[in-house]
Amino acid sequence: MRKATKSKQATEWLMRVQTLHQPRSFFRCYTRYMKKIIVGIFAHPDDEAFGPAGALLQEARNGAELHLITLTAGDAGTNPDNVPDLGAVRLQEWKAAGGLLGAKSMEFFGYKDGQLNNNSMIEIGHRIIRHVQEILAEAPADTTVEFMSLDLNGYTGHIDHIVAARAASYALYTLKKTDARLSRIRFACLPEKLVPAANVDWIYMEAGHAPEEIDEIVDARHLRDDIIQVMECHRSQRGDYEFNLRQQGDDLGLNYFKIGD
Repeated sequence: MRKATKSKQATEWLMRVQTLHQPRSFFRCYTRYMKKIIVGIFAHPDDEAFGPAGALLQEARNGAELHLITLTAGDAGTNPDNVPDLGAVRLQEWKAAGGLLGAKSMEFFGYKDGQLNNNSMIEIGHRIIRHVQEILAEAPADTTVEFMSLDLNGYTGHIDHIVAARAASYALYTLKKTDARLSRIRFACLPEKLVPAANVDWIYMEAGHAPEEIDEIVDARHLRDDIIQVMECHRSQRGDYEFNLRQQGDDLGLNYFKIGD
């Protein structure tokens, strides 16, 4: 019996050693089967494309279930083609981009672009809660749920972005009280190397974050061509697309985050 016990212990030890020496791809393959849901909550149809598209693509391809929310149709955006219903066009662009990102569901909340405020923020928070509860109705108990939005400072300073991020935060921390599946919220942010100083060309935009203020960096530069395809879906906002390509250059796909948990 003692020999058998020693033999069993030796086998278990060998398995542990073999596991420790597996390539990183082994662990990625294993974690793909752990249920993970990401809910992206953004103010406008192109926010995820021109923001954390690389991180979203990488998460989806690693097996995460992606759900997207846009609060508005982006009807106050640029309209270089003078289309009569910009909001409808931008929602079509959003659907195309979401398909490329691998979104399982996409929900338009129906608010007017540029008109979000404190009252709508409270209402949006409650709507996010109800929507997430529907998504999680049949999700297993060991599911991990993350939210993703733009920086609490508005990313570019846009009030709509601030409302989206704060409503998402309200929903997350409310749900966490009763549902252990909710884990954290990632706020896509800009580093100081991209935005070294405050900008007032349009509205007040804060300088980018110093390295010590950034909690996580996702490197999805290997998905550059796919990110560009997602961005190109938003043809009506091609000025922003071209700006992002110029600004980020070879670093397109490097996404920076502050974390709320």
